[in-house]
Amino acid sequence: MSTEIILMGGFLLLIIFVLMIDLLVVGRNSHVVSTKEALGWTSIWFMLAMGFYVFLMFYGHLLHGITSKEELLGVVTRYAPELHFQLTDFEGMVGEYRNHMATSYLAGYFIEQTLSIDNVFVILLILQGFSVPLKNYKTVLFWGVLGAIILRFIFIFVGAALIHRFAWILYVFGAFLIFQGIKILVKNDENKKDPHEYAIVKFLSKYLNISKEYHGDRFAVNKNGKVFFTPLMLVLVLVEFTDVIFALDSIPAVFSVSLDPYVVFFSNIFAIIGLRSLFFLLANMVDKFRFLNVGVSILLIFVGVKLLAHNWLDDIGYKSSYSLYFIALTLTLSVVFSALFPKKEKV
Repeated sequence: MSTEIILMGGFLLLIIFVLMIDLLVVGRNSHVVSTKEALGWTSIWFMLAMGFYVFLMFYGHLLHGITSKEELLGVVTRYAPELHFQLTDFEGMVGEYRNHMATSYLAGYFIEQTLSIDNVFVILLILQGFSVPLKNYKTVLFWGVLGAIILRFIFIFVGAALIHRFAWILYVFGAFLIFQGIKILVKNDENKKDPHEYAIVKFLSKYLNISKEYHGDRFAVNKNGKVFFTPLMLVLVLVEFTDVIFALDSIPAVFSVSLDPYVVFFSNIFAIIGLRSLFFLLANMVDKFRFLNVGVSILLIFVGVKLLAHNWLDDIGYKSSYSLYFIALTLTLSVVFSALFPKKEKV
């Protein structure tokens, strides 16, 4: 258990350290994020995500403190029942387990990245709906990411405990994801909700002192001894609220490729922290990828069916790498079809 805590704490400190460098050193002054800066940070977060994949490939067993065959079999029974060992010696079995763990992480990471693209649409709508100055986008997204890390930590580990205790929850997750996938497939994108119409915004505006104007990148100001929250605070609350909504899709989706809370958590976190820089790359291009929503809906339906049929898939020896191939194919085809058949401009 001490090894798990040390490694978990170490990776979280690394993530927070890099975020702080971005906030306090690179972005100490509010500014409009350029495409070059966004591309740079997107590359950094992607490399860190792939670095964690390499760690899992060579040292993944340390996350559960596995030192014997008995401990390995216990962890596999609990978190990877679909894994059927080909080898019988401890070293060989640990190698197979690490490879399975790393592949599951990679599949979960790309599921999260794909689903996060839909999140970009909503965040952009919120920021534009509240007329947030471009130079303050980065501040809102930074604190939004920190809040998302905390919320997802709670959701994932509570969810893992519930799944371990009540296995039937996987079927509930599966049915919910299929429903969400169909809903996205048939929804009308032209009918987007005005951010001011969210119930949480109306509630906060009614019971808190909200200033009418922005005050730089500050979330609250003091006026004549009275604290007023700025509209930027409303935007941050709304961004966190939407992340909770998206987590209802994304977390069950990753549980379809792994029941290991560490795999689910870090695939979520690396995708979420990369979303902030990815946002600035995609913000001006989201309308060009007209088939990404179709890809997202197909992925949700796929992982939902996978959850509903997980016992049968385990029996036939389904491998997590198959999910990774399907995810890559779906994302690639979504982008290719978007390029081949662009949305026609309205006259």
